Amino acid sequence: MKKLLSLIAVGLALSLGVAHAEDKPKTAQQNKMAMCNKEAVDKKGDERKAFMKTCLSAKKETQQTKMAMCNKEAVDKKGDERKAFMKTCLSAKKETQQTKMAMCNKDAVDKKGDERKKFMSECLKKTA
Repeated sequence: MKKLLSLIAVGLALSLGVAHAEDKPKTAQQNKMAMCNKEAVDKKGDERKAFMKTCLSAKKETQQTKMAMCNKEAVDKKGDERKAFMKTCLSAKKETQQTKMAMCNKDAVDKKGDERKKFMSECLKKTA
């Protein structure tokens, strides 16, 4: 009887927590999980598990790695030209998944069903 009451209490607490969580903005990790889940819809079993592990562990580009990349590209530049290039390069934002999706959706307006699904998959891989 105690176990049953405990399970009911836990279920009630979880359902209240879920309802309350819907009001809160998502954390970065929750957003990442949602994005990875959307990308993994066609995967199953071990393939899905491996994909999710890789997707969730992918790190955002840090300022340090960005600086190193921009420095490599600016080797032949000097003075004001280099300063202007570095400013532009460091402030450049990576294309987001949302931007890629919008671009691919625009190109897929005339496609339906499996043809659209295949096109979107290929398009999102190309723009990655």
